[in-house]
Amino acid sequence: MRTHKCGELNTKHLGEGVSLCGWVHRRRDHGGVIFIDLRDRTGLVQVVFDPDSPDTFRIAESVRSEYVLRVEGTVRERPEGTINKNMGTGEIEVLVSQVEVLNESETPPFPLESEIEVNEETRLRYRYIDLRRTSMQKKMRMRRDVTRHLRHFLDENEFFEIETPYLTKATPEGARDYLVPSRTHENSFFALPQSPQLYKQLLMISGMDRYYQVVRCFRDEDLRADRQPEFTQLDIETSFMNEDQIMELMEEMIRRLFKDIIDVELDAKFPVMTYQEAMNRYGSDRPDLRIPLELVDIADEMMEVDFKVFAGPAKDPNGRVVAMRVPNGGEMSRKEIDDLTKYVSIYGAKGLAYIKVNDRDGGVDGLQSPIVKFAPADVWEKVLAKTGAQTGDLIFFGADKTNIVNESMGALRVKLGIDLKLLEGEWKPLWVVDFPMFDWDDKAQRWNAIHHPFTAPSCTIEELEANPGAALSRAYDLVLNGLELGGGSIRINRTSMQNAVFRILGIGEEEARQKFGFLLDALKYGCPPHGGIAFGLDRLVMLMTGSASIRDVIAFPKTQTAACPLIDAPAVVNDAQLRELGIRLRKKAVQEHSQDD
Repeated sequence: MRTHKCGELNTKHLGEGVSLCGWVHRRRDHGGVIFIDLRDRTGLVQVVFDPDSPDTFRIAESVRSEYVLRVEGTVRERPEGTINKNMGTGEIEVLVSQVEVLNESETPPFPLESEIEVNEETRLRYRYIDLRRTSMQKKMRMRRDVTRHLRHFLDENEFFEIETPYLTKATPEGARDYLVPSRTHENSFFALPQSPQLYKQLLMISGMDRYYQVVRCFRDEDLRADRQPEFTQLDIETSFMNEDQIMELMEEMIRRLFKDIIDVELDAKFPVMTYQEAMNRYGSDRPDLRIPLELVDIADEMMEVDFKVFAGPAKDPNGRVVAMRVPNGGEMSRKEIDDLTKYVSIYGAKGLAYIKVNDRDGGVDGLQSPIVKFAPADVWEKVLAKTGAQTGDLIFFGADKTNIVNESMGALRVKLGIDLKLLEGEWKPLWVVDFPMFDWDDKAQRWNAIHHPFTAPSCTIEELEANPGAALSRAYDLVLNGLELGGGSIRINRTSMQNAVFRILGIGEEEARQKFGFLLDALKYGCPPHGGIAFGLDRLVMLMTGSASIRDVIAFPKTQTAACPLIDAPAVVNDAQLRELGIRLRKKAVQEHSQDD
């Protein structure tokens, strides 16, 4: 139907006869000559209808926005003074000799010719229209390019692309599973995979050596801007490589990706930071290193002050007291500080103490704050020295349980960095390593795995069981601009160690056999040392395109409530289907089901 695509025409095609297909992006009637910007996936080209060709001109008069056309014509130079340097095809136009309306269109629910803000619910309901927009076409094209580039790199490095099952078994991955009832196995369920973790370990035991997969994963969890119930990840596993070797290879893959796709030179060597250092300095295990603000521990200085708000957490082994200097922050108004106090309350902080440094050389008299009176001058001098405060600065304080201080002050650090435009540099990657193996759940009175229960510890079984809280894992996360791009680890490859981890997690022998017997058996048959990593492909493309949400780089995403307005899913199913699956709805659900029918 077409000889060329709209966006590929240029002066090399002058004088050629071409056939084009596309949508009417914009139509303009200029004194008897009609101009139409014809659009396809590759871009726009201006096609011209002259009244000297009355049949084609009459059709051109009738077309409207988003009509689908096929035109034949001749490529010619645009007249002097009409060249559009903002268009790839801006030096030429096509004089139409024949036109065919392939399909008409109703008026779209929102305009495509301008990049105006459109309600997201409307965009998702008419996603097939939204995807026609130039900005969305560019993002989908970049997603294609990113995926192709990653595949090429892994192919070059002798990785096999192997598909793993979508219908699998429920496993504890930290989120709820999506369950699929089995018609052929009564009262039994498949689970959609949260990741291919166990299958890729089995592939290493199978001798596949190097595996990767661009795979869909499913997690029934609360959503945020960078989360979806179904998402895509680049999943990787390899044998006979330690963590340093895996990190080096993955670092090269990401560095080449950014250079080749968006012409960005990332660091020649990504910095490596321990989990504990990241939490101490930034209150987060995925710190945004573009933000120069840091947390400074001042518990030692606050141990003996009369101010219980600070002294209590300072003396508490599970407490923390920190200060964070904001250069030139003294210009903040009381209202701005009050707004920040409300903000940190979201993360459990009971307040937000502060000091304005009006005169660094003036001692206590140069400080402005309600809390200055609660500690002697020498304590405040130590705090000023420790934070490096200068005249005009503002110091914020956090004092509470360690996790509350880290979450609230870490979030405040990011908010201030963005709001005050403190970002230094555009891209700041780093590796975070030496994560704890477990954290303690006070409510459930049990240990939980920080990553997943198949991550190898960096200690012996005896050391692990003697003090689970002190054990570190052989895990590594790649962080970029405050977002976790990928997470991985060296895996457990011995049955004895895997059983020990299960015991610490409260998974008894019978439960372990029921859920993971296949893995425990496989580990007995010469399982090689192996490890891997998974990258969030949606999040990676979101960063590379500068999008605010991964929904903008997924063709058909779900809403914040895990629904699809486009096809109105999830939806009820009829009683016959439920009976076939052996499912009976609860009374309330049955009533709603009947009303919908």
